[in-house]
Amino acid sequence: MTTTRLPRKATVLFAGLLLAALAGCGSADEGVPEALGTKGVGKPAKAVPAVPPGLPGMPPLLDPNDVYAADRPNRLSPVVKDFPSRVYVPNTASNTVSVIDPATYKVIDTIPVGVQPQHVVPSWDMKTLWVNNNRGHTLTPIDPATGEAGKPVEVHDPYNLYFTPNGKYAVVMASMDRELVFRHPHTMDRVKTVPVTCYGVNHADFSADGRYFIVSCEFSGELLKVDTEKMEVIAQQKIPFEGAMPQDVKISPDGKTFYIADMMAHGMWVLDGEKFSVPKLLPTGKGCHGLYVSRDSKEMYVSNRGEGTISVFDFAQDRLTKKWTLPDGGSPDMGGVSADGRVLWLSGRYDGEVYAIDTTTGKQLARIPVGGGPHGLAVYPQPGRYSLGHTGIFR
Repeated sequence: MTTTRLPRKATVLFAGLLLAALAGCGSADEGVPEALGTKGVGKPAKAVPAVPPGLPGMPPLLDPNDVYAADRPNRLSPVVKDFPSRVYVPNTASNTVSVIDPATYKVIDTIPVGVQPQHVVPSWDMKTLWVNNNRGHTLTPIDPATGEAGKPVEVHDPYNLYFTPNGKYAVVMASMDRELVFRHPHTMDRVKTVPVTCYGVNHADFSADGRYFIVSCEFSGELLKVDTEKMEVIAQQKIPFEGAMPQDVKISPDGKTFYIADMMAHGMWVLDGEKFSVPKLLPTGKGCHGLYVSRDSKEMYVSNRGEGTISVFDFAQDRLTKKWTLPDGGSPDMGGVSADGRVLWLSGRYDGEVYAIDTTTGKQLARIPVGGGPHGLAVYPQPGRYSLGHTGIFR
Protein backbone atom coordinates (compact mmCIF):
# COMPACT_ATOMS: atom_id res chain seq x y z
CA MET A 1 0.00 0.00 0.00
CA THR A 2 1.42 3.34 -0.99
CA THR A 3 1.12 6.23 1.48
CA THR A 4 1.12 9.79 0.22
CA ARG A 5 2.77 12.24 2.59
CA LEU A 6 1.69 15.90 2.76
CA PRO A 7 4.34 18.60 2.91
CA ARG A 8 5.07 19.76 6.46
CA LYS A 9 3.37 23.18 6.00
CA ALA A 10 0.23 21.56 4.63
CA THR A 11 0.17 19.08 7.53
CA VAL A 12 0.34 21.86 10.11
CA LEU A 13 -2.39 23.84 8.32
CA PHE A 14 -4.67 20.82 8.09
CA ALA A 15 -4.23 20.03 11.78
CA GLY A 16 -5.02 23.61 12.74
CA LEU A 17 -8.18 23.64 10.67
CA LEU A 18 -9.29 20.30 12.16
CA LEU A 19 -8.77 21.51 15.73
CA ALA A 20 -10.65 24.74 15.00
CA ALA A 21 -13.53 22.81 13.50
CA LEU A 22 -13.71 20.43 16.46
CA ALA A 23 -13.60 23.31 18.94
CA GLY A 24 -16.21 25.28 17.06
CA CYS A 25 -18.69 22.47 16.46
CA GLY A 26 -18.43 20.32 19.59
CA SER A 27 -21.47 18.34 20.66
CA ALA A 28 -25.07 19.49 20.37
CA ASP A 29 -25.18 20.73 23.96
CA GLU A 30 -21.97 22.71 23.85
CA GLY A 31 -23.46 25.84 22.32
CA VAL A 32 -21.90 28.06 19.67
CA PRO A 33 -18.73 30.15 19.46
CA GLU A 34 -18.53 33.37 21.45
CA ALA A 35 -18.86 35.45 18.29
CA LEU A 36 -22.40 34.08 17.93
CA GLY A 37 -23.48 34.76 21.46
CA THR A 38 -21.66 32.70 24.16
CA LYS A 39 -18.84 33.73 26.47
CA GLY A 40 -16.65 30.77 25.63
CA VAL A 41 -16.39 27.62 23.62
CA GLY A 42 -18.07 24.62 25.18
CA LYS A 43 -20.42 26.62 27.44
CA PRO A 44 -24.22 26.48 26.99
CA ALA A 45 -25.57 29.25 24.81
CA LYS A 46 -28.17 31.66 26.13
CA ALA A 47 -31.23 31.85 23.95
CA VAL A 48 -31.43 35.15 22.09
CA PRO A 49 -35.07 36.07 21.41
CA ALA A 50 -35.86 36.81 17.81
CA VAL A 51 -36.86 40.46 17.46
CA PRO A 52 -39.03 41.10 14.43
CA PRO A 53 -37.83 44.01 12.32
CA GLY A 54 -39.72 47.26 12.74
CA LEU A 55 -41.49 49.23 10.04
CA PRO A 56 -38.87 50.20 7.42
CA GLY A 57 -37.71 53.77 7.96
CA MET A 58 -39.15 54.04 11.46
CA PRO A 59 -36.76 55.58 14.02
CA PRO A 60 -35.93 52.93 16.63
CA LEU A 61 -37.48 53.32 20.07
CA LEU A 62 -35.24 54.95 22.66
CA ASP A 63 -36.20 52.17 25.06
CA PRO A 64 -37.62 48.87 23.73
CA ASN A 65 -39.53 48.51 27.01
CA ASP A 66 -41.18 51.93 26.83
CA VAL A 67 -42.67 53.36 23.65
CA TYR A 68 -43.04 56.73 25.42
CA ALA A 69 -39.40 57.04 26.54
CA ALA A 70 -38.90 60.09 24.30
CA ASP A 71 -41.78 61.92 26.02
CA ARG A 72 -40.09 62.78 29.30
CA PRO A 73 -40.86 66.20 30.86
CA ASN A 74 -39.63 69.16 28.79
CA ARG A 75 -37.52 66.94 26.48
CA LEU A 76 -38.33 69.13 23.51
CA SER A 77 -36.96 68.42 20.07
CA PRO A 78 -34.78 71.13 18.46
CA VAL A 79 -37.60 71.45 15.92
CA VAL A 80 -40.10 72.69 18.52
CA LYS A 81 -38.06 74.06 21.42
CA ASP A 82 -38.55 77.70 20.39
CA PHE A 83 -42.29 77.45 19.70
CA PRO A 84 -44.44 79.40 22.17
CA SER A 85 -46.40 77.20 24.56
CA ARG A 86 -50.06 77.23 23.54
CA VAL A 87 -53.27 75.21 23.72
CA TYR A 88 -55.13 75.02 20.39
CA VAL A 89 -58.86 74.28 20.76
CA PRO A 90 -61.03 73.39 17.73
CA ASN A 91 -64.60 74.57 18.24
CA THR A 92 -66.82 72.32 16.10
CA ALA A 93 -69.92 74.52 16.40
CA SER A 94 -68.12 77.83 15.92
CA ASN A 95 -65.76 76.89 13.07
CA THR A 96 -62.85 78.45 14.93
CA VAL A 97 -59.74 77.51 16.89
CA SER A 98 -59.31 79.19 20.27
CA VAL A 99 -55.68 79.73 21.27
CA ILE A 100 -54.95 79.66 25.02
CA ASP A 101 -51.82 80.89 26.76
CA PRO A 102 -51.29 78.19 29.43
CA ALA A 103 -49.29 80.60 31.60
CA THR A 104 -52.28 82.92 32.06
CA TYR A 105 -55.18 80.54 31.28
CA LYS A 106 -56.48 83.17 28.87
CA VAL A 107 -57.68 82.95 25.26
CA ILE A 108 -55.25 85.15 23.31
CA ASP A 109 -56.43 84.50 19.76
CA THR A 110 -59.34 83.06 17.77
CA ILE A 111 -58.54 81.64 14.33
CA PRO A 112 -61.33 81.18 11.74
CA VAL A 113 -61.07 77.78 10.04
CA GLY A 114 -63.32 75.48 7.99
CA VAL A 115 -66.65 73.86 8.81
CA GLN A 116 -66.77 71.61 11.88
CA PRO A 117 -63.15 71.42 13.01
CA GLN A 118 -62.70 68.19 14.99
CA HIS A 119 -59.02 67.84 15.96
CA VAL A 120 -55.80 69.85 15.89
CA VAL A 121 -53.09 67.42 14.81
CA PRO A 122 -49.27 67.85 14.95
CA SER A 123 -47.57 66.69 11.72
CA TRP A 124 -45.04 63.83 11.76
CA ASP A 125 -42.12 66.31 11.50
CA MET A 126 -43.81 68.45 14.20
CA LYS A 127 -43.50 71.63 12.11
CA THR A 128 -47.21 72.05 11.32
CA LEU A 129 -50.53 71.78 13.15
CA TRP A 130 -53.35 70.50 10.94
CA VAL A 131 -56.93 71.48 11.79
CA ASN A 132 -59.34 68.75 10.62
CA ASN A 133 -62.34 70.58 9.13
CA ASN A 134 -64.56 67.52 8.88
CA ARG A 135 -67.63 68.93 7.12
CA GLY A 136 -65.66 71.61 5.31
CA HIS A 137 -63.54 68.90 3.68
CA THR A 138 -60.30 70.76 4.26
CA LEU A 139 -57.23 70.77 6.47
CA THR A 140 -56.10 74.17 7.74
CA PRO A 141 -52.35 74.36 8.48
CA ILE A 142 -51.23 76.44 11.45
CA ASP A 143 -47.59 77.47 11.93
CA PRO A 144 -46.90 76.81 15.64
CA ALA A 145 -43.96 79.25 15.53
CA THR A 146 -46.22 82.20 14.70
CA GLY A 147 -49.76 80.98 15.34
CA GLU A 148 -50.71 81.99 11.79
CA ALA A 149 -53.06 79.89 9.66
CA GLY A 150 -52.12 79.03 6.09
CA LYS A 151 -54.10 78.18 2.98
CA PRO A 152 -56.53 75.26 3.53
CA VAL A 153 -55.82 72.00 1.69
CA GLU A 154 -58.73 70.09 0.16
CA VAL A 155 -59.15 66.70 1.87
CA HIS A 156 -62.50 64.94 1.90
CA ASP A 157 -64.07 63.98 5.25
CA PRO A 158 -61.03 64.49 7.52
CA TYR A 159 -62.52 63.50 10.86
CA ASN A 160 -59.12 62.61 12.29
CA LEU A 161 -55.53 62.40 11.09
CA TYR A 162 -52.57 60.14 11.86
CA PHE A 163 -49.05 59.60 10.50
CA THR A 164 -47.23 56.32 9.94
CA PRO A 165 -44.24 55.91 12.31
CA ASN A 166 -41.75 56.22 9.44
CA GLY A 167 -43.31 59.50 8.32
CA LYS A 168 -44.07 58.08 4.88
CA TYR A 169 -47.83 58.63 4.92
CA ALA A 170 -50.58 60.62 6.53
CA VAL A 171 -53.66 58.51 7.31
CA VAL A 172 -57.02 60.28 7.16
CA MET A 173 -59.86 58.77 9.18
CA ALA A 174 -62.69 59.44 6.73
CA SER A 175 -65.50 58.55 9.10
CA MET A 176 -68.59 59.14 6.96
CA ASP A 177 -66.88 58.00 3.75
CA ARG A 178 -66.02 54.70 5.46
CA GLU A 179 -62.41 54.91 4.30
CA LEU A 180 -58.86 54.99 5.54
CA VAL A 181 -57.04 57.27 3.12
CA PHE A 182 -53.25 57.14 2.93
CA ARG A 183 -51.87 60.48 1.72
CA HIS A 184 -48.59 62.29 1.20
CA PRO A 185 -47.65 63.70 4.63
CA HIS A 186 -47.02 67.25 3.35
CA THR A 187 -49.08 67.83 0.21
CA MET A 188 -51.90 65.53 1.36
CA ASP A 189 -52.18 64.11 -2.15
CA ARG A 190 -54.06 60.81 -2.12
CA VAL A 191 -51.84 57.71 -2.34
CA LYS A 192 -54.21 54.84 -1.54
CA THR A 193 -57.83 54.57 -0.44
CA VAL A 194 -58.77 51.64 1.77
CA PRO A 195 -62.55 51.11 1.96
CA VAL A 196 -63.77 49.62 5.25
CA THR A 197 -66.96 47.75 6.11
CA CYS A 198 -67.35 49.23 9.58
CA TYR A 199 -68.95 52.61 10.37
CA GLY A 200 -67.29 55.63 11.91
CA VAL A 201 -63.52 55.05 11.81
CA ASN A 202 -62.21 57.65 14.21
CA HIS A 203 -59.19 56.90 16.44
CA ALA A 204 -56.08 54.73 16.28
CA ASP A 205 -52.65 53.90 17.68
CA PHE A 206 -49.66 51.99 16.32
CA SER A 207 -47.87 48.89 17.58
CA ALA A 208 -44.44 49.34 19.16
CA ASP A 209 -42.72 48.16 15.97
CA GLY A 210 -45.02 50.30 13.80
CA ARG A 211 -46.01 47.35 11.63
CA TYR A 212 -49.73 47.61 12.35
CA PHE A 213 -52.28 49.90 13.95
CA ILE A 214 -55.59 49.39 15.71
CA VAL A 215 -58.58 51.50 14.60
CA SER A 216 -61.86 52.06 16.43
CA CYS A 217 -65.18 52.25 14.53
CA GLU A 218 -67.56 54.14 16.79
CA PHE A 219 -70.86 53.73 14.95
CA SER A 220 -70.73 49.96 14.46
CA GLY A 221 -68.80 49.04 17.61
CA GLU A 222 -65.92 47.36 15.80
CA LEU A 223 -62.13 47.28 15.78
CA LEU A 224 -59.79 47.00 12.80
CA LYS A 225 -56.18 45.83 12.59
CA VAL A 226 -54.35 47.46 9.69
CA ASP A 227 -51.00 46.49 8.16
CA THR A 228 -49.06 49.76 7.98
CA GLU A 229 -46.70 48.89 5.12
CA LYS A 230 -49.23 47.02 2.96
CA MET A 231 -51.95 49.59 3.78
CA GLU A 232 -54.52 46.83 4.20
CA VAL A 233 -57.05 45.76 6.82
CA ILE A 234 -55.81 42.38 8.04
CA ALA A 235 -58.34 41.67 10.82
CA GLN A 236 -61.68 42.94 12.07
CA GLN A 237 -63.87 42.13 15.05
CA LYS A 238 -67.07 43.21 16.75
CA ILE A 239 -66.74 44.44 20.33
CA PRO A 240 -68.64 42.09 22.69
CA PHE A 241 -71.05 44.72 24.01
CA GLU A 242 -74.43 45.68 22.58
CA GLY A 243 -74.33 49.32 21.49
CA ALA A 244 -70.55 49.66 21.94
CA MET A 245 -69.14 53.04 20.83
CA PRO A 246 -65.31 52.86 20.87
CA GLN A 247 -63.33 56.10 20.89
CA ASP A 248 -59.69 56.85 21.72
CA VAL A 249 -57.01 54.16 21.34
CA LYS A 250 -53.71 54.04 23.23
CA ILE A 251 -50.92 51.46 23.49
CA SER A 252 -49.32 50.58 26.84
CA PRO A 253 -45.72 51.71 27.50
CA ASP A 254 -44.44 48.14 27.17
CA GLY A 255 -46.17 47.81 23.81
CA LYS A 256 -48.09 44.68 24.79
CA THR A 257 -51.61 46.03 25.26
CA PHE A 258 -54.01 48.39 23.55
CA TYR A 259 -56.65 50.29 25.49
CA ILE A 260 -59.80 51.46 23.71
CA ALA A 261 -62.15 53.95 25.40
CA ASP A 262 -65.86 53.19 24.97
CA MET A 263 -68.40 55.87 25.79
CA MET A 264 -71.35 53.47 25.83
CA ALA A 265 -69.69 50.59 27.68
CA HIS A 266 -68.41 53.23 30.15
CA GLY A 267 -64.90 51.88 30.32
CA MET A 268 -61.76 50.78 28.46
CA TRP A 269 -61.45 47.65 26.37
CA VAL A 270 -58.16 45.85 27.02
CA LEU A 271 -56.81 44.23 23.84
CA ASP A 272 -53.85 42.03 22.95
CA GLY A 273 -52.93 43.63 19.64
CA GLU A 274 -50.73 40.77 18.40
CA LYS A 275 -53.36 38.08 18.95
CA PHE A 276 -56.25 40.47 18.26
CA SER A 277 -58.28 38.29 20.62
CA VAL A 278 -61.59 39.30 22.19
CA PRO A 279 -60.95 42.35 24.42
CA LYS A 280 -61.97 42.59 28.07
CA LEU A 281 -63.77 45.56 29.60
CA LEU A 282 -62.35 47.62 32.46
CA PRO A 283 -65.09 49.99 33.75
CA THR A 284 -63.90 53.57 34.37
CA GLY A 285 -66.89 55.91 34.30
CA LYS A 286 -69.83 57.10 32.25
CA GLY A 287 -68.90 58.18 28.74
CA CYS A 288 -65.27 57.00 28.76
CA HIS A 289 -63.67 58.96 25.93
CA GLY A 290 -60.01 60.14 25.94
CA LEU A 291 -56.76 58.39 26.98
CA TYR A 292 -53.51 60.23 27.87
CA VAL A 293 -50.25 58.75 29.20
CA SER A 294 -48.29 60.59 31.90
CA ARG A 295 -44.80 61.91 31.16
CA ASP A 296 -43.19 59.20 33.32
CA SER A 297 -45.13 56.41 31.53
CA LYS A 298 -46.54 55.23 34.87
CA GLU A 299 -50.15 56.32 34.59
CA MET A 300 -52.89 56.99 32.07
CA TYR A 301 -55.55 59.67 32.45
CA VAL A 302 -59.01 58.60 31.28
CA SER A 303 -61.67 61.24 30.63
CA ASN A 304 -65.23 60.19 31.44
CA ARG A 305 -67.24 62.69 29.43
CA GLY A 306 -70.66 61.59 30.69
CA GLU A 307 -69.98 62.18 34.37
CA GLY A 308 -67.38 64.95 34.52
CA THR A 309 -64.58 62.81 35.96
CA ILE A 310 -61.06 61.65 35.14
CA SER A 311 -59.99 58.13 36.11
CA VAL A 312 -56.29 57.37 36.69
CA PHE A 313 -54.98 53.99 35.58
CA ASP A 314 -51.70 52.63 36.95
CA PHE A 315 -49.85 50.50 34.38
CA ALA A 316 -47.66 48.59 36.85
CA GLN A 317 -50.59 47.78 39.15
CA ASP A 318 -52.88 47.15 36.18
CA ARG A 319 -55.78 48.88 37.86
CA LEU A 320 -57.52 52.20 38.44
CA THR A 321 -56.10 53.97 41.46
CA LYS A 322 -57.84 57.37 41.55
CA LYS A 323 -60.81 59.27 40.22
CA TRP A 324 -60.92 63.06 40.02
CA THR A 325 -64.23 64.93 39.83
CA LEU A 326 -64.53 68.32 38.15
CA PRO A 327 -66.19 70.86 40.45
CA ASP A 328 -69.58 71.92 39.07
CA GLY A 329 -69.47 68.98 36.65
CA GLY A 330 -68.40 69.16 33.02
CA SER A 331 -67.90 67.10 29.88
CA PRO A 332 -64.15 66.29 29.68
CA ASP A 333 -63.34 65.04 26.20
CA MET A 334 -60.08 65.15 24.21
CA GLY A 335 -56.83 66.91 25.05
CA GLY A 336 -53.25 66.35 26.13
CA VAL A 337 -50.60 66.73 28.82
CA SER A 338 -48.40 69.81 29.22
CA ALA A 339 -44.72 69.60 28.24
CA ASP A 340 -43.66 69.45 31.89
CA GLY A 341 -46.29 66.81 32.69
CA ARG A 342 -47.92 68.86 35.44
CA VAL A 343 -51.18 69.80 33.75
CA LEU A 344 -53.80 67.75 31.91
CA TRP A 345 -55.76 69.84 29.42
CA LEU A 346 -59.22 68.63 28.30
CA SER A 347 -61.98 70.18 26.22
CA GLY A 348 -65.47 70.45 27.71
CA ARG A 349 -67.39 69.19 24.67
CA TYR A 350 -70.90 70.16 25.74
CA ASP A 351 -70.04 73.17 27.87
CA GLY A 352 -68.00 75.47 25.63
CA GLU A 353 -65.01 75.40 27.97
CA VAL A 354 -61.57 73.91 28.57
CA TYR A 355 -60.31 72.36 31.83
CA ALA A 356 -56.77 72.54 33.22
CA ILE A 357 -56.18 69.82 35.83
CA ASP A 358 -53.21 69.30 38.16
CA THR A 359 -51.81 65.82 37.40
CA THR A 360 -50.50 65.38 40.95
CA THR A 361 -53.59 66.30 42.94
CA GLY A 362 -56.41 66.16 40.41
CA LYS A 363 -57.37 69.71 41.36
CA GLN A 364 -58.97 71.88 38.69
CA LEU A 365 -56.61 74.77 38.00
CA ALA A 366 -58.74 76.65 35.50
CA ARG A 367 -62.00 76.53 33.57
CA ILE A 368 -61.69 78.60 30.42
CA PRO A 369 -64.61 79.67 28.18
CA VAL A 370 -64.02 78.98 24.46
CA GLY A 371 -66.22 78.52 21.37
CA GLY A 372 -69.06 76.07 20.83
CA GLY A 373 -68.43 72.35 20.87
CA PRO A 374 -64.71 72.26 21.72
CA HIS A 375 -63.22 68.90 20.79
CA GLY A 376 -59.71 67.54 20.02
CA LEU A 377 -57.46 70.21 21.49
CA ALA A 378 -53.68 70.06 21.09
CA VAL A 379 -51.21 71.13 23.76
CA TYR A 380 -48.13 72.32 21.90
CA PRO A 381 -45.22 71.93 21.81
CA GLN A 382 -44.73 68.59 23.53
CA PRO A 383 -41.73 66.28 24.08
CA GLY A 384 -40.91 63.61 21.53
CA ARG A 385 -39.01 63.07 18.28
CA TYR A 386 -41.95 62.73 15.89
CA SER A 387 -45.75 62.74 15.92
CA LEU A 388 -48.13 59.92 15.11
CA GLY A 389 -50.99 62.39 14.91
CA HIS A 390 -54.34 62.78 16.69
CA THR A 391 -54.05 65.48 19.37
CA GLY A 392 -50.43 64.51 19.94
CA ILE A 393 -49.06 60.96 20.14
CA PHE A 394 -45.28 61.26 20.27
CA ARG A 395 -42.42 58.74 20.10
